[in-house]
Amino acid sequence: MTSTTAASAGSDPTAHSAPLRTRTVAVFGTIAIVLIGLNLRAGISGAAALFHDLQAVLGYGAFVAAIVPSVPTLCFAVAGAATSWLTRLLGVEKAILLSLVMLAGGLLLRGVPSTGMLVAGTVVGMSGLAVCNVAMPSFIREYFADRTSLMTGLYTMTMTTGATVTSVLIVPMALQLGSPSAGLGSIGILAVAACLGFLPIALHAHRNAPAVKATQVSPWPLLRTRTGLLITLGFTVQALLAYSVLSWFPYMLATEGVSAAEGGLMFGLMQLVSVPAGMVLIAIGARPRMLRPAFYFASVATVLGVAGMLLLPAAMAPLTAVLLGLGLGIFPLIMVMISRSGRNTTETTALSTLAQSVGYLLATLGPFGMGLLHSATGSWTVPLVLLLAVAVGQVFVAHLLTARAKR
Repeated sequence: MTSTTAASAGSDPTAHSAPLRTRTVAVFGTIAIVLIGLNLRAGISGAAALFHDLQAVLGYGAFVAAIVPSVPTLCFAVAGAATSWLTRLLGVEKAILLSLVMLAGGLLLRGVPSTGMLVAGTVVGMSGLAVCNVAMPSFIREYFADRTSLMTGLYTMTMTTGATVTSVLIVPMALQLGSPSAGLGSIGILAVAACLGFLPIALHAHRNAPAVKATQVSPWPLLRTRTGLLITLGFTVQALLAYSVLSWFPYMLATEGVSAAEGGLMFGLMQLVSVPAGMVLIAIGARPRMLRPAFYFASVATVLGVAGMLLLPAAMAPLTAVLLGLGLGIFPLIMVMISRSGRNTTETTALSTLAQSVGYLLATLGPFGMGLLHSATGSWTVPLVLLLAVAVGQVFVAHLLTARAKR
């Protein structure tokens, strides 16, 4: 009997195929996470480094100059709100693939030297990025349930790496191509690579789609829960601070006499510091009773960085960039909390939709308000004072957010 059973198992062609398929999907999933991560901020940081030159070449006024940096967070709010519905309709994998196609198309469209194409391409590309942002925690939860911290750290690390490399190289690239628009459009090639890298995962999901659709979980009632409210509040504050800085830091340096290339280097330094900062903070936060200190460290670093932008001369920009980079490390902490929340992938998607759609909608006030206040006052003082107040508020939000998860 034993030998017969063994022989049957040995002759079963599927005996080792399931683990092999699992390993293959894990490998392709990891590659996809890396390629997607490289794109999550590249289109934003690349545009920020070229805003001054784009305005000079295309000739748009102060209002458009304030609108363009605000488009990403506005798209994140509006398009991100539809992600729960989209993932229920198509599945997480197909929704992500669609979002990457939109991202690539929008970024390539920005290569056309026109204000209209700059705005339209930003809207399309950032709408795709919004869906991808919201769906990624659910993708990680579904494919890497036992390694959420590791994989979240990987994709946030590649996200900041992509932003860093783009910030440093985009100005020389634009000079080489002879146009800031062409330099901006070249970022779309990276998004095309992400589409191709994610295609095997989408095809695998299509072939193995379950016969029964997952039940829908509406994100909005979660706002009445303590978990939903606190995570949304934490995400909102960090997003407002992050995108205010990401949108205007190079421009601020340019208005203080720093060259576009040097401003791009300082912007790249900020992003570069955020790579190890995020990884270290995730490692610290995973230890017993260390989640709250990790949030405190990132929040206080942001306070000091914004204060440096307000008080220090342009010659001290490297110090300010380092402090702000440390503060940006709070993002992966928030994303890990989202990935671990909810009883299943559907609830995680709902919570991610809630936090990111509401958070980015309110965060739009940051880059847009800073641009308008700068245009109205001719100075960065008032915008930075208000931003400093928000940064101080983030310390208190971090205290509330970590009260529920203090270990």
